[in-house]
Amino acid sequence: MDKLTIALNEFLHVGGALVIVIAVVSILTGFMREYIPQDKLQNKLARHEKWGPLLGGLFGMLTPFCSASVVPVSMGMATMGVSLGTVLSFLISAPLCNFIVLAMVYAMFGFKVTAIYLALTFLAAVFGGWVITKTPWRNEIKRGDEIEKNRVKSSCSAEPSSSVCSATPAVSTCCAGQEQIQISADVSNGCDSTATLTVTDVVPSKTQNALRFALVLFNKIIPYVLLGALISGLSAAYLPAEMVERYVGGDSMLSIVIAAVIGVPLYLRIEMAIPLLKVLIVKGMGLGPAMALIIGGTGASLPEIALVSSVLKPKAVVAFVAIVLITAIIGGVLFQYVI
Repeated sequence: MDKLTIALNEFLHVGGALVIVIAVVSILTGFMREYIPQDKLQNKLARHEKWGPLLGGLFGMLTPFCSASVVPVSMGMATMGVSLGTVLSFLISAPLCNFIVLAMVYAMFGFKVTAIYLALTFLAAVFGGWVITKTPWRNEIKRGDEIEKNRVKSSCSAEPSSSVCSATPAVSTCCAGQEQIQISADVSNGCDSTATLTVTDVVPSKTQNALRFALVLFNKIIPYVLLGALISGLSAAYLPAEMVERYVGGDSMLSIVIAAVIGVPLYLRIEMAIPLLKVLIVKGMGLGPAMALIIGGTGASLPEIALVSSVLKPKAVVAFVAIVLITAIIGGVLFQYVI
């Protein structure tokens, strides 16, 4: 019964704190995305190639999505002619140091760890993008016909039916640019010439769009947060500390390298990994291997590598994975031996 209480208290403590953090950051992100449109940002990236890697890294911080959502954005950037250095910086920054990740690291580890984590991952994104622009691989990016464009354009029409009529109002919706036009026909006595059509333009405000986006983002992330909190609660109560110390404890360089490498096939969801890793650290896991695992698993998971291959050519994919793994190892060493 004592262990169950420990598990419940850990779940409520971790889960409650993260729910509040994710809610606040989701709302802020919604307003930022609404008032800073991505298409304008991409245009700026295409026009300011000199500062491309820096702008790509900053753009990535505004994109709190998994790779399945990040990659289509990078496809658009590649189609617009944005340099490989800019795209690569964006692809590294987006999963590793977006606002959601930073908020969760702060909630679990505090300001000092978050500041160092941000400096490390952001500099790695910018520096990695800059370095590749100075190499023969700078053109290893797919453009034009090499990228399959999946742009779904919604179209609808409202065609009146003359053969079927009833006393029930008929409502249809169609799209006109950015406006949603709702057409309702109130028919009281069958089909006759007295039917009245009322056209109302419904244009959601920026605030409504921002809050709608925030709700979608919150609903997408929160199940993983709660699952991670649950796993951390059960681990805090039932996972033997001796086992953690035996396999991932200590301060050896080898444990950091192994953690960085095995993070790739694990495909870590950052929302689940951070609560669990804090418990493992309490039970004896080194902070270095923990951070190496987070960076490696979040930045270059196997599914992400597969998706990135739709934008980058093979040599650029190798560079992408190498930058993430080197960053993970450097981060592990930094957090293990310096902090």
